[in-house]
Amino acid sequence: METQVAASSSKWADLGVRLTSAAVMIPAVIADVWVGGIWFHLFVALLAVLMANEWVNICHDQDQPQLAFHAGAAMAGALLPLNVGIGGSLIAIAVLWLLSGGLAYFRKPDGALWRYLGVPYVSLPAIALVLIRNDAAFGIQAIVWLMVTVWSADSLAYFAGRIIGGPKLAPVLSPKKTWAGLGGAMAGSALASAVFAFVVGLSGLAFLIVIAAALAVVEQAGDLFKSAMKRHYGVKDSGRLIPGHGGVIDRVDGLVAVASVAALIGLLRGGMNATGVGILIW
Repeated sequence: METQVAASSSKWADLGVRLTSAAVMIPAVIADVWVGGIWFHLFVALLAVLMANEWVNICHDQDQPQLAFHAGAAMAGALLPLNVGIGGSLIAIAVLWLLSGGLAYFRKPDGALWRYLGVPYVSLPAIALVLIRNDAAFGIQAIVWLMVTVWSADSLAYFAGRIIGGPKLAPVLSPKKTWAGLGGAMAGSALASAVFAFVVGLSGLAFLIVIAAALAVVEQAGDLFKSAMKRHYGVKDSGRLIPGHGGVIDRVDGLVAVASVAALIGLLRGGMNATGVGILIW
């Protein structure tokens, strides 16, 4: 009996710290999204540089030139669109990716594929976020919708996985993830999207619910991608910056995957200047 109680308690051991961290972070993030402009670009740049630092620490043994390439790509993704546009930003990222990849191959020709994925991982989501937010008509709404659906997916996956349990989703990559958690993520994302659409007054509710549920799968895939990288290098957390969550990558892994896919949808439907419209208006 005592063993069962202890096991049950261990399931929720980190819940209080996670909730406290979320209570501090969420209002700050929403405020920055609301203000927008250069402040949002700087906020995204900060997150991307912190991600770059964690990636280099794990995959490149804290190599300083690699940190410069990765951090430079992170800032190119978040800040260069202000001055030279998305095209110029992508060119800068491509150059830094070639330099990073060349150095990685020169130092360890038989190195893991992960050593070549860091630059796009930290830079392309940064472009996606600023591209969506810079939509004058629906930028704020689209970013908030993304965050609400991702946070809801993450939260419902957490609770469903611990309460229901059951078969593992990908035990080799992440022993704690379950199919119940994936179902919870899809349900949470769809429900949050429906509530958001009702409050904001968006049409095309059925489309938004389906897209939100699909993006919950993307969110879980982003988490598994990060788990695979950490498992390859034998680390538990990407960092220690956020109590209860680990590092920045641990916290935003799902968001960066979802933002990238959502931005692509928005670009295809709304174009460069109406990415938010392309995401939300159906």
